[in-house]
Amino acid sequence: MDILEIRDLRIGFTVHGLARDVVKGVSFRIPAGKTVALVGESGSGKSVISQAIMGLLPRAGAVTGGQILFRDPQDQAMAIDIAALPAEGKEIRALRGGRIGMIFQEPMSSLSPVHTIGNQIEEALLLHRPMPKPQARELIAAMLKRVGFKDPVRAYGFYPFELSGGLRQRAMLAMALICKPALLIADEPTTALDVTIQAQVLDLMRELQAEMGMAILLITHDLGVVANMADEVVVIYHGEIMESGTAEDIFRRPQHPYLKALLNASPHFDMQEGERLVALREARPRPPATTKAQPAPRPAGSPDAPLLAVRHLRKTYTTGSSRFFGKSTKATVLAVDDVGFDIRRGECLGLVGESGCGKTTVSKLIMRAVTADSGEVWFDDGQRRTDVLGLKGEELRRFRTRVQMIFQDPVSSLSPRMTVMNILREPLSIHERGDGAEQKARVRALMEDVGLDPRFLNRYPHSFSGGQRQRIGIARALALDPDLIICDEPVSALDVSVQAQVLNLLKDLQAERGLTFLFISHNLAVVNYMADRIAVMANGRIVELAPRHTLFSAPVHPYTKALLKSVPFADLDRKLDFKLAAPSGASDMRHWPACFKPEGDGERLAHLDLGAGHLVLARQGADVRELA
Repeated sequence: MDILEIRDLRIGFTVHGLARDVVKGVSFRIPAGKTVALVGESGSGKSVISQAIMGLLPRAGAVTGGQILFRDPQDQAMAIDIAALPAEGKEIRALRGGRIGMIFQEPMSSLSPVHTIGNQIEEALLLHRPMPKPQARELIAAMLKRVGFKDPVRAYGFYPFELSGGLRQRAMLAMALICKPALLIADEPTTALDVTIQAQVLDLMRELQAEMGMAILLITHDLGVVANMADEVVVIYHGEIMESGTAEDIFRRPQHPYLKALLNASPHFDMQEGERLVALREARPRPPATTKAQPAPRPAGSPDAPLLAVRHLRKTYTTGSSRFFGKSTKATVLAVDDVGFDIRRGECLGLVGESGCGKTTVSKLIMRAVTADSGEVWFDDGQRRTDVLGLKGEELRRFRTRVQMIFQDPVSSLSPRMTVMNILREPLSIHERGDGAEQKARVRALMEDVGLDPRFLNRYPHSFSGGQRQRIGIARALALDPDLIICDEPVSALDVSVQAQVLNLLKDLQAERGLTFLFISHNLAVVNYMADRIAVMANGRIVELAPRHTLFSAPVHPYTKALLKSVPFADLDRKLDFKLAAPSGASDMRHWPACFKPEGDGERLAHLDLGAGHLVLARQGADVRELA
């Protein structure tokens, strides 16, 4: 039996009086107890279809044709055509949240910040299944425990901002499943999560599906997740279905060029040295590098000295609250603990780890956006060695031109009130680089460098796609010709096709300009493609550092191994073993062998040199090779 059947669905949007079709005659089905993946890039119509199923289309949108037939296993009398129901009628409200549950892409913006997790789940439960509050509390506690909250009674009173990304997504899952729906729609449920947390959430969805017998519509652009979760796959492009079939057919016998291109655009661990990602569509051709863009000749000095040397970096945060009555609750969190590494000129050092391990804090300490408690950061351009943490006033302002940053979110890192011209001119104006005409010429050259048309300079950021906005962010980082660029998760918010364009662009710019990168990410396949050496960070410390090939072929630390075991491959022959992927998070030291943990509070672990630049954090004298 099919829980959901979509027949020739057409959805149109009216913007400024102009009608536009965004879903053009889509048909597919979701069988009972099965997982169907809807795969495609941003803008292909995936989320609009899910909104139509839930009866949540925006005011500008409407179903212009076709049927959305829902067959409830509890009431098989007849199929309900959701497309024909009144938008805010009783029938659709009874289905929404009751018989059809939904997990949204971004749990922070889809959970109310002013209500506790328990209140929000209780509201969903009582709306569809009225019952006494004590009974509702028992059901909610049981569900919170089922989705992985260790103390469900206490979790009831947590606000969303008090939870990590993984726990917020679990709370969303609890809210979607509390009424035991027949169909669960998961819209990019793991896009913002680390690989280990992603593995846990996907495993949980599989378990709950088997337990409740529900069907799942999984909306994603991650083909690794699809290969591990889906029974059937539907590939959509610009509102039309390009190919559909069983997971076996889609991955082993892809037919449509678009599907083949999607499979080739994802970075993977089997890539050969020098192999490039194949973008679905190339960006605007970039002009050959001009003389200006060539790296400046290396000054005579100490050629072996690293461009950036970080030593014993430490940062603590104090959290908690002071109260008028009663004791203040204060806690100290050690975010960065004795971190040290070198970045050589012209190389890309990858920094990987789960959310909360301290990666971004390290980048902020290097940028002087946050003040370190202790430690040293030395910058050596070959002529002068600069103590970065000791800089003040005008010296610090001058130094900022040497290190620039590409931020994670291309939307919030660009001012919506400034045109692209003003965004790219701003760093040149602040640091007094050239007059007005020279600055405009420089901005046009930057647009050409990142493959964007200079005619777009008078547009605002909202009129660009996510990939184009990230290119503007890259152009801004290049404006002052920095020696080092810190890339903080620069492609985590992008589709695989756009991700391929941006990563290829960064590699090309590195080769042309001799740029040095610190590349921060939790996507190991992306780091494998970009980095020369990789530092793995857990609980505020670097636990392993090695050349790229060494780290992926012979990892030693249990944390690194857990991260690698949690990466989903877009390959049916290498399915993820969900039970092996760290059960309570890779950074949980209780699962590590004794030689990787300090014996008492006073003991400090040290970095053992395994040769060829391979370092691992362990007890002094421990023979860690046996565990490799």
